[in-house]
Amino acid sequence: MTQRRQTGTGWPEEDAPVPVAATVAAPPGVPGEGSAGGSGPVDDDGGGPVRARWSRMAASPAGLIIVGLLVLLGFTLVVQVRSNSTDPTLTAARQEDLVRILSDLEAREERLRQEIAELEESQRQLTSGAQGRAAALAEASRRADELGVLGGGLPAQGPGLRVRFVAGREPIRASELLDAVQELRGAGAEAMQIGGGDGRSVRVVASTYFLDGDGGVEVDGVRLTGPYEVVAIGDPSTMRTALNIPGGVVASVSGDGGTVIVEERDVVDVSATSAPIQLRYARPVS
Repeated sequence: MTQRRQTGTGWPEEDAPVPVAATVAAPPGVPGEGSAGGSGPVDDDGGGPVRARWSRMAASPAGLIIVGLLVLLGFTLVVQVRSNSTDPTLTAARQEDLVRILSDLEAREERLRQEIAELEESQRQLTSGAQGRAAALAEASRRADELGVLGGGLPAQGPGLRVRFVAGREPIRASELLDAVQELRGAGAEAMQIGGGDGRSVRVVASTYFLDGDGGVEVDGVRLTGPYEVVAIGDPSTMRTALNIPGGVVASVSGDGGTVIVEERDVVDVSATSAPIQLRYARPVS
């Protein structure tokens, strides 16, 4: 406020304004500067107490556990999203390899559709009244032939591949021949046999095994010597594609200096047969 005093001239003389200190009361529960329970200055944005509470929580054992769990949860989510959005094998493959893989899948889908149509037709014939008995006998004979081919008890012929393995600086290993059989079987091969340079052949069935031997490979107890030749009946282009997948058997043999010669044929013969296994424990379910 402004103070005045008399000067004798009839007009009071103005003195310089005297500043009056303003006191602002601190909000209840918030210690201010210079107060008895003060803890220091408060941030301009009013976040000091919040930060203090977070600091106290982070410094406690329970707070550390919570922070650690949050970090772990975030890391897990990131890894899950990345693993679901990318396939390392397909990402590293070339464009032409991806096209071949897609072609294989489409061919396999077409084969499955044909099998479904054949089974539906067989079901219709079996339930068609007077023709049911003849159709049932024909279906039983067809199934017996199929099982004979799949089980190795009957010779077979049809379109397929002849795959010849020639060793380089390293001999052809049993594991490489097994990989070739598995890749061909995965590509739809219906009958296979493997032969050696001595003219002996062995039918490949579900129980066939391969072992490295002295100077050759033992297949189901029969010793074969190189070069080896695998004959497979199935779709030739699909099986060729399976053998040439990056990292497959062709790449493995080539890495050892060897050569894999793949020939597509309209008709190949699988003449070797396998003796039926005498079942000791398994029985058909009636």
